[in-house]
Amino acid sequence: MSILIGIFTVILLFTSLFLILVVLAQKAKSDGGMGAALGGGATEAAFGADTGNVLTKLTINSSIVFFVLCFGLYLAQIHLLKHQKAAGGALPSIAAPAASPAPAPAPATPSSATKAPEPAATTATVPATTSAPATAPATAKP
Repeated sequence: MSILIGIFTVILLFTSLFLILVVLAQKAKSDGGMGAALGGGATEAAFGADTGNVLTKLTINSSIVFFVLCFGLYLAQIHLLKHQKAAGGALPSIAAPAASPAPAPAPATPSSATKAPEPAATTATVPATTSAPATAPATAKP
């Protein structure tokens, strides 16, 4: 399916370039502009007096091909994306290993000979986002 999408995309590119050139080669209603600069007289010599009719028909037909190709490629991309999601997506999914919680430190037991001075005021700061469930900080009372 993706090969066809690539082929039709290249055809769309050539169709759009052809459409641009055909539109620029046409004479304007006022007989001036880009049509005269890009060979407006040469197309009359090649196709005859009805050059406007030939270029108008080419413009109409190439614009129809352009819009049909655009719509077809749109539908093909939708089809491709729906089937890609059903098949598991473009990238493989990798399961992350479960993070084990960090071991809790052993509580420090102060000896009776060496007592630590008690802090004046302590404030516990908790991070905004944590991966493990938050627990209340343990306070040691002497």
